[in-house]
Formats: sequence, C-alpha cells, structure tokens
Amino acid sequence: MSDMRRKRARLRAWRRGLREMDLILGRFADAQVESLSEADLDRFEALLEVADHDLYQWIIGTTQAPAEFDHALLANLRASAPASNG
Repeated sequence: MSDMRRKRARLRAWRRGLREMDLILGRFADAQVESLSEADLDRFEALLEVADHDLYQWIIGTTQAPAEFDHALLANLRASAPASNG
C-alpha cells in the first residue's frame, strides 16, 4: 500500500499545472518520497491538495503558510527549491 501511495504522490507532484510547481514538487518527490516517513508522506499529500498559487507563494516565502502546513517538510521543500525566491 505504501509503495502505491509513494508512486501516486510522485505522479501528482509532476502533474500540477503550473510548470514551476511541477519542477519544484516533482524534483522533490523524485529525490525524497521514498525516504519520507508515513507522517511526512501524509504531510506531502496534504501539500499536494493545496492550490499551486498558494503553495508556490509559501515555498518562495512571499506569504506565510497557515500553521497546519508550516512544518519541517515545507521547510525542506523551500530548501530544495531552485533559487528563484530572491
């Protein structure tokens, strides 16, 4: 079951609609999804439900993520994103 979740998360990460988010989330998923704990996989899947525009703003730091999304996994995503946030 976990393998299927991870494959689905990777596919969803690469098929966002906004190319920047495809690259950020897809690359992150390719590099990290296999090593995520079940709890972090839950968090990643929750982030995949967020609208691209909102999530992109949280990742590049132009807006603050709501408390329920402001966790270590989002910080890890920020750190792995290309340096387009400055």
